[in-house]
This record gives sequence, C-alpha cells and structure tokens, in this order.
Amino acid sequence: MSSAHGEIAHFHSDRDVDLRLTDRAIRRFAKDLKDSDAIRVVPGSQWVTLRLDAASDVDLLLTLVSVALKAQQAWPDPLDRPPAGCNDQRGAGFVKVDLSGL
Repeated sequence: MSSAHGEIAHFHSDRDVDLRLTDRAIRRFAKDLKDSDAIRVVPGSQWVTLRLDAASDVDLLLTLVSVALKAQQAWPDPLDRPPAGCNDQRGAGFVKVDLSGL
C-alpha cells in the first residue's frame, strides 16, 4: 500500500505487517504502541511491525493505516529523507523496546 509520499504498509507473512509512520506520529502514540503486545517499534525506525493474531489487531492496523496516511499528508518528513528499510530488513521486527525516552 502506498501514498503520494511512498510506501505505507506491506506484509511479510499472513500475520506480520510493517507500517510506516512519521516520527511525529510514533512519538504521539508512543504509550499506546508500547502497551500493545501486537506492535513492535524499533528506535530510529519509521516503521512499526504489527502481528495480527486477533480481530482487534486488524482493527488496530486499519486505525494505524489511517493515522499513517493523515500524518504523511499533514507532517511530511521535514528532512525529506528517503525511508529506511523496514524493521524486517533490519532483523528487528519483533524486538520489544522501551519507548519511555520518546
């Protein structure tokens, strides 16, 4: 799935999807992202990884896709950086991290 600003989401398996959010959106939702067992965030990455184990995870994915689309329209990357590889390419798709410093 893509927007005018590039790729938004892609699946790695039937259950694992990477979703690109802006840095601002990740900071804004850091507590919610941290509290979800279905989401993995890697510091410095614009990608979050979701594991779809339940219907509520699919609902969360749909909500975050909406956030991603709106965030990229409202707050494009001020540095105009090309997006780095997703979390799966970094080998860190399901590393639980501490987001308290965000």
